[in-house]
Amino acid sequence: MKYVIVIADGMADEPLDELNGKTPVVEANTPNMDFIAKNGYTGLAKNVPDGMTPGSDVANTSIMGFDPSMLKGRGPLEAPSVGVSLGDNDVAFRLNFINVEDGKINDFTADHISTEEAEELIKALNENFGDIGKFYPGVSYRNLFVIEDLSMEELKSTPPHDVVGQPVEDNNLKPNNEKSQLINKLMEDSVKVLENHPVNKKRVSEGKLPANMIWLWGQGAKPVIGNFPEKYGMSGATITGVDLLKGISTYIDLDVIEVPGATAYFDTNYQNKVDYALESLKTHDVQFIHIEAPDEAGHEGNLPEKIRAIENIDSIILEKLLKELPNIDSEYTIAVLPDHPTPIDIKTHTMTPIPFAIYSTNIKEPDDTEFYSEDMSKGKYDTIIGHTLLSEMIKISKE
Repeated sequence: MKYVIVIADGMADEPLDELNGKTPVVEANTPNMDFIAKNGYTGLAKNVPDGMTPGSDVANTSIMGFDPSMLKGRGPLEAPSVGVSLGDNDVAFRLNFINVEDGKINDFTADHISTEEAEELIKALNENFGDIGKFYPGVSYRNLFVIEDLSMEELKSTPPHDVVGQPVEDNNLKPNNEKSQLINKLMEDSVKVLENHPVNKKRVSEGKLPANMIWLWGQGAKPVIGNFPEKYGMSGATITGVDLLKGISTYIDLDVIEVPGATAYFDTNYQNKVDYALESLKTHDVQFIHIEAPDEAGHEGNLPEKIRAIENIDSIILEKLLKELPNIDSEYTIAVLPDHPTPIDIKTHTMTPIPFAIYSTNIKEPDDTEFYSEDMSKGKYDTIIGHTLLSEMIKISKE
C-alpha cells in the first residue's frame, strides 16, 4: 500500500461576489479532485489547534502526522533546509526581505526578490551586523537570522504578510524591553544598509521594488517533534519548494526530494513535482507533495492565479498520480487538502477547518460527494483533528 498526501497550500477560501458566491475551488475545473471525493471519503480537518496561530508551520506539521502544540516558532523549522544546525542556546528568526514605503509595509516579499539578489544582501547584513547574530540565505525573500539568546524566544512577533499596508512601528516585536529593542533596532538599521546597496539600485532602475528592510519574526529554539518512521512504521518523503516544509521534514526524519524548478511560486514546475513523486514512491511508503502557489495567490489577492494554481494541481499532479499509481502498487490511498485557508479578500491565513477527501483502492462504499461542496462535512467524517489524518488513511487502507 502506497500513501500520497497532496497539500494545496492555502487553497481553501470564502465565497466571492465576483464568482457569484462560489469559492475559487468550486469555480476551478477539478475533475480529479471530484473523482477522489466522489469515490472516496470526505470530511473536515482541524489543522490548527485552538490558541495557535494559523501558520503553515502549525498546519503542515498536523498534516504530516504530528501534534503541532510542541512547535516553538517558524524560524527553527526552516534552519535545517538552509544547512543550519541550531545550538542549544540558539534562537532562529525567519527573515523576510520586505519593501517599505512611507513607514508602511508595502510588500512582504520585496517584489519576490530573486535568491541570487537575496544572497548578496545577506552578505551585506553579515558584514554590518555580524556581531549581533548570523544571517543565512534561503530562497527568494525567505531567509534566516540566528542569535545565541534563548530569551528571544519569548518575544511576540508579527508575520509581515498579516500587516501589509500597516505602519512598521505599530508591528514591532513586543513587549517593549531590552531584547525587543535590540531586534527592532536591527530591523530599523537594516534600512541604511539595504537602500543604497547595488542590488537595490539595480532593482529600482529596472522598475522593481527594492528590498529596503528586513523583517524578523516566527522565532524559536530547536524543536523536538517526533520521528515519522518510528511512529508510523513506514518510510516517507516530502516534495516542496518551501524551506519551512523541508525543515519540518528533516526534523521528523522524512526524506526531502529536491525537484528542479520547484520555486514555491506561480511558476513552480508541477510536472517535475509529480514525476519525482512517482519515482520516490518506488522506494518510499508515504509521499507528501506540497504546492505553495494557491497560498501565494491568496496573499496577493490574485484570484486568476489562485484558480490557475488549483487547476494545475488537478490537471497535472492529480491526473498523473491517478493514472500512474497503479503501475507502482495495485493498492494505494491518496488524500488532497489544503493546510489552511488563505482567502483572497483578507490575504492572510485563517484557522477554519478545511475540507479534505481521501480515495483508496480499498474503499467499497464511497461518500459520493462533490469536492468542496457543503456535503463534504456530511461524509464519513465530520471534523477530525488534523494530525490524525494519516492514521485515518491507514485505517481506510486496511478496510
